[in-house]
Amino acid sequence: MIREMSKELPPEPLDFFIWTVEDVGLWLEEINLGSYRQVFKENGVNGEYLEGMSMFTTEQILRFIRRCHMKWGDFITLCKELRRIKVACLKGEQKVRRPWWAPSCLSVVFVKVAKRNRQSRVVSLNLEP
Repeated sequence: MIREMSKELPPEPLDFFIWTVEDVGLWLEEINLGSYRQVFKENGVNGEYLEGMSMFTTEQILRFIRRCHMKWGDFITLCKELRRIKVACLKGEQKVRRPWWAPSCLSVVFVKVAKRNRQSRVVSLNLEP
């Protein structure tokens, strides 16, 4: 029941690497790319997949765009939004919350570890001067 209630809320950006396929769908709606929600779901695009996209080769990018029937502009929007989340994580601007599956007695421990780990989750990001 707790998980069902959290489904109605947009996923926390800090947690994007553990987003489910459903979380990715909610995020797509939030960034005005909701028309891709079903095809992303059909292709199993979750947070771990999104995180790995920064290491895609040109061939993998083109394959992804074809498989998801994306327009170039929409793909660029997707990448910009992912970058925005990663930069916010690096700067420590994202709120840390306890995931739905963690018991409340571990909230303090989880938040401390998440804050410490925040920068290690976005090592593939190259910041421009």
